[in-house]
Amino acid sequence: MTNVLPPGLVSNLQQALANRKPDEDDAVSSNADDDSSRAFSECDDNSSKPVIFVTNSDGIVSPGLSFLLDALIAEGAYSVNVIAPQSDKTTSAHSVSLKETIEVGSVQVKGATAYEISGTPVDCVSLALSGALFSWTKPLLVICGINKGSSCGHHMFYSSVVAGAREALVYGVPSISISLDWQDESQESDFKDAVDVCLPIIKAAMRDIEKGVFPKGFSSDLELPRAPSANKGIKVTKRSQWRSNLNWQAVSNTRAQATARFTGGQPPMGLNIAQLSRDASAAGAARRLTTQKKDIEVVESVGVSEKSNFKRTVKYFRAEMLHKDNKEDSEDLDFRAVENGFVSLTPFYASADSETDAAALNWISSAVLEGQ
Repeated sequence: MTNVLPPGLVSNLQQALANRKPDEDDAVSSNADDDSSRAFSECDDNSSKPVIFVTNSDGIVSPGLSFLLDALIAEGAYSVNVIAPQSDKTTSAHSVSLKETIEVGSVQVKGATAYEISGTPVDCVSLALSGALFSWTKPLLVICGINKGSSCGHHMFYSSVVAGAREALVYGVPSISISLDWQDESQESDFKDAVDVCLPIIKAAMRDIEKGVFPKGFSSDLELPRAPSANKGIKVTKRSQWRSNLNWQAVSNTRAQATARFTGGQPPMGLNIAQLSRDASAAGAARRLTTQKKDIEVVESVGVSEKSNFKRTVKYFRAEMLHKDNKEDSEDLDFRAVENGFVSLTPFYASADSETDAAALNWISSAVLEGQ
């Protein structure tokens, strides 16, 4: 049956088409294509407030990040921008997700522009400073933290919160990494106390960066004792040799059991196909090796005699860090200061030289330590 439109409706459609502007369809299409990018850009805070960028290693929902953001937003003096990992990436070190597609999703944080990503803390910093996501490319300060666990000594090589600060330094942006010496008896409220300790240092850095008197090529690693509110003061420290042993333990094949729940106890499809392939070869199937020279096709016979007796085995292991006693007894080492109840402040640099070191220590002495 043929559907015939009423004459009045046809007339109205003809009139609407006649009155349509030539570029109208293109504009509509363009607007539709730009919807996703506009959803990001409209969230940018384009105010004249100085920009602070914040990331962490424990993930977007971690209490250390939440308490820090609350304090920075409450100051009302900064444009606070956030990118944090979707999940815990504490020991991902300075890893970057090259040649991988990173998922970026907006997150509601009142008073800030925030995103979560599927990458690492270094990805967070690199993406933020690339200009691909935010309307700015260079904040005044990058803050990484507050990490749940110490980053003292050799832990800095594993620590992705320190790596995030280091990545900012590579871009020429001052940064601060913050870690709390979390213990079994620690509570989430300790993060709030940690923020109270760190905030004056953050404000001092922002003040002097805006004035142009902050040392170039310099960042700080702040290590807070397990009871931040009871700290004995701030101590300028050196990086120690303190480390933990990676202890590997064999574990049950829970991963294989989990897979069996979805496959009915059958081997994964890839293993089935591989086994079929091996069986076919063992039965005397021919493998063709095509050579480009003289367009000759060479066929190599594979017989039963070449069947492999190799039997693949799978084992599972899990690594844990076991603290190791450190015999270094100097009081100006990071782990020793934290152990004794002090806040450890260890400067690190894009390129170490005596002039940069002297400028950094002078700033710490005048802006942070004076009057404490």
